[in-house]
Amino acid sequence: MNLFSEEMLSAFNASVLPTDEACLLPREVYTSEEFFRFEKEAIFYREWLCAGRVDQVPNVGDYLVVTILDEPLIVARTEQGIRVISAVCRHRGMVLAEKGGHCSRFVCPYHHWTYALDGRLIGAPEMDRAIGFNKAEHNLPSLPVEIWQGFIFTSFNEQAAPLAPALAELDPLLDHFELPQTTTRTGTKIPDLPWNWKVMMENFNDPYHASRLHGPLQTFAPSGMSDFFDWRDDMNHISRIQHFTEIDGSFNPTKKCLMPVFPKLTLEERKRGMFILIPPTLALAVVPDEIAYFIIDAQGAGQISIDINYCFNPEALKDPMFEYLFEQAEAGVNNFNVQDVYADTMVQKGLNSRFGPRGRYSWQEGTLPQFNRWLVQRYRRHWPSSEHPADG
Repeated sequence: MNLFSEEMLSAFNASVLPTDEACLLPREVYTSEEFFRFEKEAIFYREWLCAGRVDQVPNVGDYLVVTILDEPLIVARTEQGIRVISAVCRHRGMVLAEKGGHCSRFVCPYHHWTYALDGRLIGAPEMDRAIGFNKAEHNLPSLPVEIWQGFIFTSFNEQAAPLAPALAELDPLLDHFELPQTTTRTGTKIPDLPWNWKVMMENFNDPYHASRLHGPLQTFAPSGMSDFFDWRDDMNHISRIQHFTEIDGSFNPTKKCLMPVFPKLTLEERKRGMFILIPPTLALAVVPDEIAYFIIDAQGAGQISIDINYCFNPEALKDPMFEYLFEQAEAGVNNFNVQDVYADTMVQKGLNSRFGPRGRYSWQEGTLPQFNRWLVQRYRRHWPSSEHPADG
């Protein structure tokens, strides 16, 4: 089958049916580098991408350095608020910074071109003889920014539709966690994982595997105790509510919260968690004492890296036992990660097989056809014509 034929476009139809009728997307969308190049244009260069948390740049001059799709970016706090700018010097292409920190301006280490925190070129040594040179024409490119629940999003698309309305169902469910006021705790970065970014997202929000792959670790949150959202075409999240067998369940071998629970949670909220995808880069696991978030960096059809961090109520960090408790909580999450890494690796291997399936979904996988709908909307909207192939 021609990868970008009408036949392939029609093949997506079977994946966006109701859960009890739908099946997996064609295996090529997980394995083809050509298809991944198409996804970069159709999805990654158009959607909102998570670049970090507001509290990671609390003061003017604080900045993060992030790389998204091999694009070096700076997330900086200016007097006017948070900006996202290119980290590539406009002179010869030198990357301005490799890690975050604090400064009053960015100075290129190569030739000392100097930029304000908002990306304006304010110094260019010995450029006075360059005919027609105007500093104002050599500012660092700036990207749009939207803040949602304390997360910083940016986009390579200047016309990206506002993100918040597409996440409207989530706000009341997250209200008592007071996410904008939480404290971010850095976790682990896992590089060079050998699977497609969609495999990661599907596994993250698939309750069907929880009682099976994770076995005794997740008896507090059985596969059959999830509520799925009703889909609407302008949604920009794929989420579910996960109910617990008892109060204050969490991801560690005790299966109970180790940290203080978020203080405003109701009794009902302490008996459930949430799994949230904001494709193509952010996944959140919400339990009563912590929010673990995963930023996914897609690097090829079969390679990603994951940056895992955590949000806590600020009071939790004042506990003298916090570092000890956090060590145990992070180890608990890693117990799940080890099993998920194994499963995702083997799924990608299977999808690369000539016998890779288009399997049917269980009723416990209601999030997966919804994710397919999110994807197929974008595939159809930007499907290349024969005159404009995907890799052109």
